[in-house]
Amino acid sequence: MNEEENSSENAHTQENPIFAGHLGQNRPYWRDIVLGVNDGLVSTFLLVAGVSGAGLSISDTLLTGISGALAGAISMAAGEYLATKSQDEVSQGELTLEQEHIREHHEDEVREVRVLLHNIGIDESDLRDQLIKYYEENDDALMKIMMSLEFGVVTSERRSSIKAALFSCGTFLIGALPSVLPFAFVKSVSIGLIVSGGLTGLGLALVGWIKSFATRGNPIRAASENMLIGGIGGVLAYAVGEFFNLLIN
Repeated sequence: MNEEENSSENAHTQENPIFAGHLGQNRPYWRDIVLGVNDGLVSTFLLVAGVSGAGLSISDTLLTGISGALAGAISMAAGEYLATKSQDEVSQGELTLEQEHIREHHEDEVREVRVLLHNIGIDESDLRDQLIKYYEENDDALMKIMMSLEFGVVTSERRSSIKAALFSCGTFLIGALPSVLPFAFVKSVSIGLIVSGGLTGLGLALVGWIKSFATRGNPIRAASENMLIGGIGGVLAYAVGEFFNLLIN
């Protein structure tokens, strides 16, 4: 390839940068994924760190970790299911009321569209008047613009309560594994805690790094932030466990 072809290709690349795709259909569930795995990593490690500091045996620590992981996963699933279902029911109630407003207070709703169009930057009078006329004559389109601009409800972004619950439960269990598994393979609580802490730290860093691709943020900063929060929590949990151990004994 000669210099002219190289320069032509570089110019084409500069004029047409690579198109970065969006996250796709699972975008509404990123909150559940990140929260689930992060909560599994942090809360389970804090639990085993606390009981380790309190002087529990290796088998008791393992049992506590397994119990905590299962209880946390079930709690996350139930909480996410109820929260998502409740939010969807609230939105549906508001939309039902909005349909009633369009039927019975049509002129007021059309006037509201003028304000909403201004809010999204449509200030050119002729274009705005054309759009208002269209929405005034089309109740279905009027309902859709009110859904999107007044209530922030976009059909493609609505979350399934069952999917949200499954994502939260599954990712919590995955996040809990690094904190629990070491205690099944070592004979010393202190060694188990060190391995557990190391694996949890790596897990937190990995989650932060992956999250940065979704947020288009700084991967090093995201990984460091996750590790710092988990580390501080682990130290505090271990200290509390030791304190109660001293109190009891």
